Amino acid sequence: MELLYQLDEKPPYGVTLFLAIQHMLASIGGIVAVPLIAGSAIGLPPQDIVTLISASLFVSGLVTIVQCIGFKQIGIRLPVVMGSSFAFIGSIIAIGKTEGLDAVLGAAFVGSFLVVGSSFYMSYIRKLFPNIVSGVVVTLIGLTILPVAMNWIGDAPQGHSEFATLPKIFLAAASLAVVIGVSVFCKGVVAASSIIIGLVAGYMMAIPLGMVDVTQIGEANWVAAPMPLHFGMSFSIPAIITISLVYLVVVAEATGDFMALASNCRVELKGNDLKKGLLADGLGSTFGSFFSAMPVASFSQNVGIVGISGVASRFVVAVTGCLLVLGGLFPKFAALAVTVPKPVLGGVGFVMFGMIAYAGIRMLMKATDSRRNAIVVCVALASGLAVTYEPNLLRHFPESLKLVFHSGITTGTLAAVTLNLILPMSKASKE
Repeated sequence: MELLYQLDEKPPYGVTLFLAIQHMLASIGGIVAVPLIAGSAIGLPPQDIVTLISASLFVSGLVTIVQCIGFKQIGIRLPVVMGSSFAFIGSIIAIGKTEGLDAVLGAAFVGSFLVVGSSFYMSYIRKLFPNIVSGVVVTLIGLTILPVAMNWIGDAPQGHSEFATLPKIFLAAASLAVVIGVSVFCKGVVAASSIIIGLVAGYMMAIPLGMVDVTQIGEANWVAAPMPLHFGMSFSIPAIITISLVYLVVVAEATGDFMALASNCRVELKGNDLKKGLLADGLGSTFGSFFSAMPVASFSQNVGIVGISGVASRFVVAVTGCLLVLGGLFPKFAALAVTVPKPVLGGVGFVMFGMIAYAGIRMLMKATDSRRNAIVVCVALASGLAVTYEPNLLRHFPESLKLVFHSGITTGTLAAVTLNLILPMSKASKE
């Protein structure tokens, strides 16, 4: 397909704004959902979740601008949208529940330097995370956080008479149905916006059921800039290890996104282009954690929009970054997201978390079907799910090890990397 606008072309202002809004609609659901889901699961008060969402929008926009425009050795100069990454959500929830949000931000801050460092050693990182390992990790991310969606649908302590009442089940099912319908029967930007459309539809259905509390919107400021170290930072070795392992997976995924985007833009990545992109990615997460935002990564859905629309202009996506920054400066916008009823989040979460697992399964399908690879996948998945569904397996571990292995993502990742390194690889197993 011929490109409508080349990489360095600047479409007319009206066209640029329209196309930028299209990219924003495709990405804003994910950017808002990560802090909303993580904050709710950790048990943060609504005003703190508003702060997380605003900071994540603000930082996502800034890093998007840097990636598109480029500043010397930072930024890949491709139309890449950066946003809060779902890859971290399981680890964020696990660490946040046990050690607090300050430990999450401290781990994200330290771990981001691993991304910066890895930009100089990409060949080694990619060897550690071939499809067989990355697929296991991403699949585990989706499977281990699925119980969060179930608890949201229940919207009450398990065993309580109000857990999973029929109106809550209806609301979750209706929201899920909208997401499925829009994804399957619509096309283009509408299909790409299925998550946010499902959230809006569920929200509207919840109003007559009396399940929406808009108090938080009235209490939020109209305009406010993110404040540095709003939640503080603390540094826990187990938390840092957990987050750092996810960062390595994100590095491997970002590399694939950048290469796919370059292909869609009909350009060839040269010399240090990948390094520039990963430097912006890593430094963006460093900056973000300092301002209480979730770690950022490239958004694959926007890579697809470039391919479908034929618009490769990096200046269009830079305007998307500006729109996201503006969204982060208006807390009432973030407060609106906080008022979404949990059963609605739960219904939509079934698709979001399931899609993460599906992305991992697709990676696994790219690996060679061999007995050796089957062992790596089976043992790593079983290890990660075992500690997720039966945490008492670790009850006799020293506290320091318990903090590392309590995350199914960490346990599964370590198992996959270790087995992939030590098991002999036959010709049939090589990818």
